Amino acid sequence: MPPSAATVVPDVVRLLREHYVFPDVADELGKTLTAHAADGRYTDADQARLAELVTADLQSVNGDLHLRLKHSAAELSDTHDDEATQLRQMAEWSDLTCGGVAHAQRLPGNVGLLKIAPLLFPPAVAGEKVTAAMNLLAATDALILDLRECLGGDPNTVALAYSYLTDFEPVQLSGMAKRDPADFEQLWTFHVPGAKFGGAKPVWVLISATTFSGGEALSFDLQERGRAVVIGERTRGGAHPRQGFRVDTHLEVTIPTARSVSPISGGNWEGVGVTPDVPTTADDALPEAHRRALEAVLALGAEGLRAPVADEAAQALRALAE
Repeated sequence: MPPSAATVVPDVVRLLREHYVFPDVADELGKTLTAHAADGRYTDADQARLAELVTADLQSVNGDLHLRLKHSAAELSDTHDDEATQLRQMAEWSDLTCGGVAHAQRLPGNVGLLKIAPLLFPPAVAGEKVTAAMNLLAATDALILDLRECLGGDPNTVALAYSYLTDFEPVQLSGMAKRDPADFEQLWTFHVPGAKFGGAKPVWVLISATTFSGGEALSFDLQERGRAVVIGERTRGGAHPRQGFRVDTHLEVTIPTARSVSPISGGNWEGVGVTPDVPTTADDALPEAHRRALEAVLALGAEGLRAPVADEAAQALRALAE
């Protein structure tokens, strides 16, 4: 093996056994990696190729998509996996993407559209922007939450977003089970600032084959609680929050350190994804949701100040039909 593989593979095996949420699987994977290294599977592999080979082996037992050896074109600093460094990098990314609020708009018919992409960034770096978007759309009659390009995110931001879609009673969301069965972290909605959309008005969630991790968590919890109708494609199926560890100049291994657990079913979406209530293509999900939202708006009537909103909704519905 080249020098990088000779040091990287043992480090990956060690980190698996120290941190992976499933200790038994970690032991099995450690034996697999060690055997493959001895058999010469990684011989002559450069760092990029090594990442591909090791990732395939890491996912060979239980298909955990969060379990990866990632290659970076840029050299990783010695502090790459330091918490403060990761938060700073996340803040820079958040600033360049408007805190993950890719789109916040009132559609014709007083329907709110909120697109979250690429991530549900941590509240520390994006909470104010998510709050502002939720406050902006609070008075709409129906809400479309677009998570088709949401690649993941922070569980606390999942709770933040969900908190704007509830009334006053707290709602328990999917929590986190750690390696130690006694170490379980509950997740609840909480009091949030400003106006709320509330827990009664209709919500549609858009998902796709791209939606992953934190985007799936929000979709899953809203669907399981019956708070939203989910439209689109089955998601990728990643329910294990992960932590990154630098193992070489251009290599980082990501290892799930917990698993999501529903307080209702006791399960999650790992490996199977979130199944839409209304299957469509990713492209057709928005017009389908908008049509349903407009029908819901029209059902509210056209009395008084609602008359122009109803007219607007009717025109928009005709345009969609055409």
